[in-house]
Amino acid sequence: MADNSPLNTPVLWINKYIQNKVADKLKYGLPFFAPGPNTINQLTEQSITLTGVEYPYAGVMMTWDRLHKMRRGPFPHCKAEQVLYYIVATQEDAIENIISVNEEIFRLLDRGDESAEEVNSWCSNRTVELGTLSEPNRANNMFYFYNFKVYQLEETRDIIDFGTARTYGGNKIIIDFQYHQMPGLTNHDWAPEAKLATRLII
Repeated sequence: MADNSPLNTPVLWINKYIQNKVADKLKYGLPFFAPGPNTINQLTEQSITLTGVEYPYAGVMMTWDRLHKMRRGPFPHCKAEQVLYYIVATQEDAIENIISVNEEIFRLLDRGDESAEEVNSWCSNRTVELGTLSEPNRANNMFYFYNFKVYQLEETRDIIDFGTARTYGGNKIIIDFQYHQMPGLTNHDWAPEAKLATRLII
């Protein structure tokens, strides 16, 4: 298992949750991209497979950026983060879809601890594949979520320059959440190094 992998992050689970819930509700796939240049010209010819079910690509995609918030209290294991999402329409007929995606995310994750309880329950029945079909490397959820809220930036709608993609519209939203990590990720079992007779040169 890849439970302790640095690729097993709370944002990974939030993205998977959004992706699967949107597919269940709206019946199309929503591809996610990490920050950076991406080639998405072929998306219109592709579909997205989630839990063995194939969903069509409907002209809406999301790119995200993770932000660690400053810890306000002395207890180090209560974490607070934000994820900035760009919901981007890449087809002329996708504006209705982008509004639907935006609304579904608000309904799912703007309910505070109720949303957190639902996300925790959903994650408890799933693993995430970090490997490939030939070399599987699955990870369990190692995070317990406390609270979620969703809000928008000042720009409620604008045109986004996204590489070589033809972009027709977009929304920017922020998901703010709190969580703690399971002990396997916190270095809770560290111990002082044995004293060496000669110091190592680094």
